[in-house]
Amino acid sequence: MKLIRHGLPGAEQPGLIDASGTPRDLSGVLADIAPATLGPDSMARLAALDPLTLPPVPSGTRLGPCVGQVGNVIGIGLNYADHAAEAGLKVPGQPIVFNKHVSAINGPNDEVWLPPGSRKLDWEVELGVVIGQRAFHVGEDQALSHVAGYCLLNDVSERAHQIEYEGQWVKGKSYPTHCPLGPWLVTPDELGDPQDVALWLEVNGQRRQNGSTRTMVFGVATLVSYLSRFMALQPGDVIATGTPPGVGMGHQPPLYLKAGDVMTLGGRGLGEQRQLVVDSPVG
Repeated sequence: MKLIRHGLPGAEQPGLIDASGTPRDLSGVLADIAPATLGPDSMARLAALDPLTLPPVPSGTRLGPCVGQVGNVIGIGLNYADHAAEAGLKVPGQPIVFNKHVSAINGPNDEVWLPPGSRKLDWEVELGVVIGQRAFHVGEDQALSHVAGYCLLNDVSERAHQIEYEGQWVKGKSYPTHCPLGPWLVTPDELGDPQDVALWLEVNGQRRQNGSTRTMVFGVATLVSYLSRFMALQPGDVIATGTPPGVGMGHQPPLYLKAGDVMTLGGRGLGEQRQLVVDSPVG
């Protein structure tokens, strides 16, 4: 299945994409694509529906973040060997873990805000992992059974805030609109192997990132198991699993986003996003 949320910001309704690519409304079946509906029983009931019995979503309706009521966005840094190489950094021996504030979550095609005075706004196409069942001290062999599905994620990052300011990376990762999710949440059975997903990103029509989850240092099962040693992952938590090479910071000279730039990105089975960069309405 490909599950969506559609409608105005803060008032999204659940839906799905049928076999012909038509968005269908699920609001008569469940309240939302959210923690309470991401467990295996709920997902099985959705999979048993005939999509053609559901009303179509009106053409042009906005798509919101593909998961609602997210409690935590957990980022993994330097998780692609080729990305670490372009950054001139050693491949980590253990996952580098950071957080993005949940207020950064945005729809897949919503505008991305350039913070006041921002000089180093960067892009990062990523595979997002959405937890469906509580995961606490789970082994790698059981880790993927705790995953509800996968989505496309743009880990938009203000590098000056992330690297040049004292403290943790979270300051450069959490500005509003800096975590577009979607267009859909694809279930594991439909995506197939999460370690065989091609990812790409373009800025103003020029390809900047080309990569594959095959070059991840730590795969999805390892990440879920590892994180569950330090926290109890909850339904609706999102793991941003890292980015392949080609980020703006890695170019020589570096390339950064400015107002008016357009990012487009996609991945096998994950759909595509499109974001216009605009000046933040604050400041």
